[in-house]
Parts: sequence; structure tokens; C-alpha cells
Amino acid sequence: MQIVKTKAELAALSTSWRKDGQTIGFVPTMGALHAGHISLINALDGKASRRIVSIFVNPIQFNNTNDFQHYPRGLEDDAGLLRNTGKVDVLYAPDESQMYPPGFATRISVSGLDTMLCGGDRPGHFDGVATVVTKLFLQTRANIAAFGEKDYQQLCLIKRMVQDLDLPVDILPVPTLREADGLALSSRNRRLTPQQRQQATLLPQALKACLAAMRNGTNVESSLATCREALKNAGFHVHYLELRNAENLALAPIASKDTRLFIAASLGDIRLIDNMPFA
Repeated sequence: MQIVKTKAELAALSTSWRKDGQTIGFVPTMGALHAGHISLINALDGKASRRIVSIFVNPIQFNNTNDFQHYPRGLEDDAGLLRNTGKVDVLYAPDESQMYPPGFATRISVSGLDTMLCGGDRPGHFDGVATVVTKLFLQTRANIAAFGEKDYQQLCLIKRMVQDLDLPVDILPVPTLREADGLALSSRNRRLTPQQRQQATLLPQALKACLAAMRNGTNVESSLATCREALKNAGFHVHYLELRNAENLALAPIASKDTRLFIAASLGDIRLIDNMPFA
């Protein structure tokens, strides 16, 4: 596995691969890698002859300076984890000057999908995501890119952006990977104290109970209210808890096979997100 830090070096490699008719698979990350990221790499089995993983903590998608400064980082450990897979050809680890040189002034915005759910209380977040992902697609020259369903809103936004801008990359959704106790794997989980980590297991449990109530005939509004109260009593600050259409993320007043339950909730200053399908 090569570690590449400049877009020029990356371009030379990816261009030569494309000329040889090889297919480039790509997994964009912000580091602090875990088994969920490895599942994205594994999802490219049989779909790509070369694999690139990027690590870049993207400053323009953070609207909270403290969150950006405390986002977990560890390039050496991450590189070791990627080497151990035996599947990654290049770890692309650019610095900020490679991504946003002096005078950089462009943002990409996906209207509608950027202001709901996580976009509601994180203004500008998804503009930052869309911008950096577009740049990474162009820099890697990827044919296919894997994204986890844990960040389902992000997945929908990237799919819409690729379609609208005619970007020549296929998007591969990958199911959420969970701990044995049900908590969705996330780099932010490592910031939880032991007590918070124990509390965190109540988040997926509450979602499952909420969906079960809907399946048993309780209306959506009542099911959501009960779930919010349970999480509040468990020490969570709930940013949102909503049932939405899985395709376009429109609010869903009635539960059906086409809907998903979405949540963002914080323990202390650590924000956790999750989602689960109704069916």
C-alpha cells in the first residue's frame, strides 16, 4: 500500500490505472478507522481492481470549531489497519493546502436535502460534504465509491449530486455495521466515556421499540413522542427524531416499507446519529 499526500502523485497513479483498463474503487473517510470502514472496502470486492481510501478531516463541513479540533486523528494507526486488509492500493492523505489552496472560493450545494435532518442544526455542513466529495471524486478518478447507510442523508445527497452533475462514478450503498450491543459503529464513539458508552446502547434500542410500536398499529406521532421521552429520560439531548421517505427524505406521516426512522441525539457534547428501515 502506498501513502500518497499530493493530488499530482495521485493523478499519475489513477490515470495510469485507467489507461490500463483497471477499475478504481474509492472509500472517502475522515480517519479514526474502524470495522465499519473496512466493510466499505470489502464491499468493493469483485467490483474494483484498484482501491483508494482517503483520509481527510474536512474543515468546511464543521460548523463547530471544537468538534473539528477534537475529531479523533491517528494516521499511523489508520494506515496499519488498511495495510492489514491487504486490499488497499493507495491511502490518500492530503493536507488542507492540497484540498483548499489559497483563493479557493467554490461551494457545491444540493438544495433541499441540505437543510433537513442534520442540515437543520448544522448550517453549511452538507455544502462542505458535497464540495469535498466532488473534489475527491475528481482527484481519484474513481469508477465506484462506497458509502455507508449509517450516514443515510449523506448517501442520498451524494447520489443526487452525482446524478445532477453527471459525475462518472457509481455510488455503492453499504449497510450499517453495528457493535454486538446494537450501537452503530462511528469514529465519534471512541470519545464516549465508559458511562456514556453504556448509555449509548439505549439509542438503537429506543429506535427498535419505536418501529415496533408503529408496526403494532400505534400512530407515528405517538410512537415518536414516546421514543423522545424515553431518550430524554436516559440522558440524551434529541436533536431530531423523524420518520421519512427512504428515497427522497420527505416527512412520512404514515409508516410503510418505503420509510426509515432517523435520529440525531447527543450525550454531553458528542453527537450520535442513526437510522433504521421500517421494513
